[in-house]
Amino acid sequence: MAIKKGDILDERKRFPDSCGLVVKVAGGGEGFQKVLCCGHELTEEDVVPDIVSSRGRKKGALLPGAMLEEKRQFSDACGLRLMVIDGGAGFQGIDCCGHTITAGAVNRLQFGQPLEDAPVPTGPAGQA
Repeated sequence: MAIKKGDILDERKRFPDSCGLVVKVAGGGEGFQKVLCCGHELTEEDVVPDIVSSRGRKKGALLPGAMLEEKRQFSDACGLRLMVIDGGAGFQGIDCCGHTITAGAVNRLQFGQPLEDAPVPTGPAGQA
């Protein structure tokens, strides 16, 4: 069984004393195997309908709202996209399609910044 868009994986489901990583699937996932965090392996078994209580979750380099995108590191992948909801201090990587997705796959787009691949407008804009 592959994970699908909308699924939430919560480390606290099986590992209550962990950093409490919570991720939500935003796309892809056919090749998903596991998320590695705090020495634990999160699999389809860790899918929850709602997030378990967030008390004591420890944030790391992956801040809430960060989007991990498999295609940023591996163009031949299924395109798994995960959004960090909470926790993540012990994040190590994600195994998907035979690749390991690391924190380098984070889309660090800030509000107001143009996309790296999109052309930057140079002329006037608006209604004519």
